[in-house]
Amino acid sequence: MKEDILIVDAYNMIGNWPKLNRLKLSDRLPEARDLLLTMLANYKKLRDTSITVVFDAMYVPGISKSYQQFDLEVVWTNRDETADSYIERIAKERQTRFTQVTVATSDQAEQWTIFSEGALRIPAGELLRDIERAQNEVKQTAREFADKGLVRKSPWNDQQLFKLEKLRDEMMAQPDRPKKPKH
Repeated sequence: MKEDILIVDAYNMIGNWPKLNRLKLSDRLPEARDLLLTMLANYKKLRDTSITVVFDAMYVPGISKSYQQFDLEVVWTNRDETADSYIERIAKERQTRFTQVTVATSDQAEQWTIFSEGALRIPAGELLRDIERAQNEVKQTAREFADKGLVRKSPWNDQQLFKLEKLRDEMMAQPDRPKKPKH
């Protein structure tokens, strides 16, 4: 089984996801970055994949670094390196017979470059829909679990309930027996 790695072009997601883009346009870019990381961290919990989030240093000059946050690898490129060139390089390095790299970006040129290296690509909107779909699956499962708990707050487990049901059915199938007189 192949290991899955998702590499996310962070500012491409921020520019293409409506909620994040609104934050960016209202001069709240740090909030947009934090919300992106939170959304991706929650997504990582639901999907078995490693996630690397790449930010261009052009928006925060001189910050070049890499660190773990929310179980995500977060990378700020060097001042002279774009997120695209960094993503192309690590996608090529990490794509192997045992590893499937997927790059999240809506940049057409980047998508074709990544694809030529053997990696898969997912546009920003499609990743957002997959994140929302995963969240809805969790909500649905939680609802079903809660509903099951509300319907039956029984002290018996399923096996005990099955035995009781079987006993009831047997009793219903037997003809009425005369009751023993009480002495």
